[in-house]
Amino acid sequence: MPVEFLGIAATSDVSETTPRTTAAFDRDYTLRLARAHEDHGWDRVLFAYGAGAPDPAPSAAYLAAKVDRLQILLAHRPNVSYPTFAAKTFATLDRISDGRLTVHFITGGSDHEQQREGDFLTKDQRYARTREYIGIVKKAWTSREPFDHEGEHYRFNDFVSDVFPVQEPRPNVSFGGSSPAAYAAGGAEADIYCLWGEPLAATAEQIERVKEAARAAGRTDTPRIQVAFRPIIAPTEELAWEKAHRTVAAIKARRESGGDLVRRGVGGAPQNTGSQRLIEIAEQGERYDRALWTPTAAATGGAGNSNALVGTPETVAAALLDYYDLGADILSARGYDLVGDAIDFGRHVIPIVREEVARRDAAKAAERAAAEAAAKERDRHQLIAVQA
Repeated sequence: MPVEFLGIAATSDVSETTPRTTAAFDRDYTLRLARAHEDHGWDRVLFAYGAGAPDPAPSAAYLAAKVDRLQILLAHRPNVSYPTFAAKTFATLDRISDGRLTVHFITGGSDHEQQREGDFLTKDQRYARTREYIGIVKKAWTSREPFDHEGEHYRFNDFVSDVFPVQEPRPNVSFGGSSPAAYAAGGAEADIYCLWGEPLAATAEQIERVKEAARAAGRTDTPRIQVAFRPIIAPTEELAWEKAHRTVAAIKARRESGGDLVRRGVGGAPQNTGSQRLIEIAEQGERYDRALWTPTAAATGGAGNSNALVGTPETVAAALLDYYDLGADILSARGYDLVGDAIDFGRHVIPIVREEVARRDAAKAAERAAAEAAAKERDRHQLIAVQA
């Protein structure tokens, strides 16, 4: 099966290790980072969402008009706009990008972050709202006739959009989370289910939970699986581990200085299950499997995609292939020097993974062809025997 690579579409140069030197929305930096991805083999980039951050939708529209191939994953929180309005926004952006949009729906794992924009629902209520919201957006994307809706969170009459996506029947829906409510909602509605990088055994368990949730929702298909990491690569293993320890030291220094990571709520005990899992994994050990390293997650308090893969490009590529073997065919990676790391990963890791996936696919195709040829030969001999 094909493999895809997802990077980050940041609008400024801030990261966990370095303070921002640009404006919060810097057009030149946004385009520079996107072109670093497009020119080095990445498939799509994520426009993330934060309560005080630049609006990702117009940021994505700006980028879509400037690059030709790169696909867009747009993060969206249902609490910030009505679903019919959002559906038109997404459809318009899919038009601007000529069918390169996927929408990632974020339920919200922190009450504090949600309340910054007036959302005071409980976590379970938020998941119920997200599921209803996605259903409305999907119908608005595909219905050419006016329709009514009366649900737990939304009610309207006689809505029909005048703008529809380029993609048929609609853009893909992306979703993430590690709680039972998340599995239920995403298993029912998602085309792509997003996981943070965990040890292989834990990731396999999560993938099975997603499949179970999809079956429980009556689906005959299952979401594609995306898994996310923070790669730390260098020409030798020794240099990679030196770089990894420098990275953690820089993260800790940023947090201790009371910088924007602290002001934005990166700290304290997390409420979301995904971050709690990352902290628990870090407490159980620093290194797992081939290259997974947890101190980066521990240093951020389990904030978001934060577990690292450390090693040479060959080691990190082999580790990514381990997750591919589990069924994760979308590999998300984001470094700490956003532009430089995107270029290095694209130059040195992506080609190794793609070449190996292509080799495996060719081998499987050859095996299938040989099996089909053998079956035809058996049938021919059986027919001759019967005729004789």
